[in-house]
Amino acid sequence: MTGRVEICGINTATLPKLTHAETLKLIEKAQSGDEKAKEDFLMANLRLVLSLVQRFYGKKESVDDLFQVGCIGLIKAMENFNTSFNLRFSTYAVPMIMGEIRRFLRDSSSVRVSRSIRDRAYQILQTRQQLETDTNNEATLEDVAKAMELPLSEVVYAMDAISNPVSLFDPVFHDGGEPVMIMDQLADTRNTDDNWLTGISISEAMDKLSSREKQILMLRFYEGKTQIEVSEEVGISQAQVSRLEKNAIAVLKKNID
Repeated sequence: MTGRVEICGINTATLPKLTHAETLKLIEKAQSGDEKAKEDFLMANLRLVLSLVQRFYGKKESVDDLFQVGCIGLIKAMENFNTSFNLRFSTYAVPMIMGEIRRFLRDSSSVRVSRSIRDRAYQILQTRQQLETDTNNEATLEDVAKAMELPLSEVVYAMDAISNPVSLFDPVFHDGGEPVMIMDQLADTRNTDDNWLTGISISEAMDKLSSREKQILMLRFYEGKTQIEVSEEVGISQAQVSRLEKNAIAVLKKNID
């Protein structure tokens, strides 16, 4: 980022930058209990937290809250980083910080997801991050499922469970006039106004039939039985079944039309 950026009272333009060697030295001092080294290290890496928080702009949660949660992830990464490995700190810290932010978003969501599913989703995110780090390619859910030896359906279910719900009234884009919302992009050919009104009309028309007529229509058109089969089940002649059926259909047509 360029220019002066204020977040949580910190001007990021004045934050120091560390070399790889300086980073490792400060981590070793901080892990041994040097509070000054810990403070210097965290201040020098706040830019990393800010860059990751930017990915979550637009969420309902306060940016400052997300920044503070990201700082918790940064502290955990610093405390657990092994300086003996030939690894840049940012490579290790990014998934740790992202994990903390995502966990905060999941826990503060109005849609409650069981702890076991959230933990599984967190493991999936970690595995995907590790696969992408190892291969330098985007890992698919199929890749993650194979690496974790899990059914793909279980991986998809866990990821869907932690996805933030969207509103039908969320805007998709704005062309200068009225915003186009998600609901404007959706169509349901089955539950149209016409079908809905027809359903109400049929329901009201059915109320005008006798119980015997309703029974005959159910047997004939829902169960697919012949008039002979209906006559045997109901205990009347086929001619009576035919007459009652015709009368019931006539009543329905009259009240629906």
